[in-house]
Amino acid sequence: MGPHPAVAAIRHAVRAAMAELAPGDLVLAACSGGADSLALAAALSFEAPKAGLLAGGITVDHGLQPGSARQAGRVAAVMTGLGLFPVLSVPVTVARSGDPGGHLGPEAAARAARYAALDRAGQEAGATCIMLGHTLDDQAETVLLGLGRGSGARSLAGMAPRSGCYVRPLLGIRRAQARAACVALGLEPWDDPHNDDPAFTRVKVRQQLIPALEDALGPGVAEALARTARLLRADADVLDSVAAAEIERLGGTGAAMTDGWPADALAALPAAIRYRVLRAAALAAGSPAGALSQRHVASLDQLITGWHGQRWADLPGGARCRRGYGRLLFIAAAQPEDPGGRE
Repeated sequence: MGPHPAVAAIRHAVRAAMAELAPGDLVLAACSGGADSLALAAALSFEAPKAGLLAGGITVDHGLQPGSARQAGRVAAVMTGLGLFPVLSVPVTVARSGDPGGHLGPEAAARAARYAALDRAGQEAGATCIMLGHTLDDQAETVLLGLGRGSGARSLAGMAPRSGCYVRPLLGIRRAQARAACVALGLEPWDDPHNDDPAFTRVKVRQQLIPALEDALGPGVAEALARTARLLRADADVLDSVAAAEIERLGGTGAAMTDGWPADALAALPAAIRYRVLRAAALAAGSPAGALSQRHVASLDQLITGWHGQRWADLPGGARCRRGYGRLLFIAAAQPEDPGGRE
C-alpha cells in the first residue's frame, strides 16, 4: 500500500516545489511544531534526499509565552528525529507597542521578527530556500484580511508561492489534510494557544468570518478565495512590472531620496501604477511593509493629485515625503529634513 492520501498530497506538493533546485542545495523547513509546518518538515525529509538535496529545519522562539524555549527545543528535537540537518532554533525579541520601533501591532511585530530571524539564519546556513507551511486556509484568511483593510489588489493576491528565498508548497493543501498527514505519520503537532485566541484578528477571521460565509454561501469559500488570490496575483504581477519600469525611468528609488521625483511625471502615470511607484519609494525610505497601508500611500498621492500647499506626508517608521519645487523627496527616519524652500 502507498502512503496515506494526505501524506502523498503533501509530498507531491513539496516535490513540485523543489523541481528547479540543483543537487546539493540546502532547503530549510520553517517549523513551529503546528500540524501544517510539521507535515511540511516530514515531507521535506522524505523527498529531499531522493532529489539529491540537503534538508534542514529551523524553528523560531518568539519568547511570547512561558516555556517557549522548551517548546522550541522540542520542535528542534522532532525535526532532528525526522532526519533533518542542520536543525536551528533561533530566539527573537518581538518589539512591543511603546518600545523604540514598536510601531506594529502584535501580529505584525511577531511576523517581522520571525522573518528577520529566518532571513539571517538562512543566510548563515547557506540555504538556497526556506519552505513555509502556509496552507490554502491561510491564503483564504489572508485575502479576507486584505479585503477588510482595503489594501488593494496586491494584498488580495495573498501570499506568493515563491517570494525571494521563501517557498510555500502547501498553498493548495487544506489545513485538515496537514493534520491528517501528521496522524498518519504518528507525529504529534503542537497547538499554539495564540491560534485560538480571539484577541488576534486572524483568529476571528478563522473562527467567525469564514464559517459565517460558508453558512451564507455554502461550502468551498476557502477554495474560492484562494482561486481569487491566484487570479489577482497574475494581474498584480503585470502591474508591478510596469511600475518597476517607471521607477527605473524616474531614476530609481535612490533618486527619490536624493534629488526627488518630478511631481508632474508622477501625475501623468495611471493611478494603479502611481500608487505602486509611491509605495516602492516609501519602502525604500524605511517604512516597514507591515505598517505601510493604502491610507499612507493615498496621502503621498495627495501631494501629487490633491496638492494645495501641504508640505509633507508622514509615513510609518519615521520616514517622510515632502513636496518642494515641483518634486517629491522621500526622507528616511535617520536623515534630517532640509528646512529649505516651499513651492
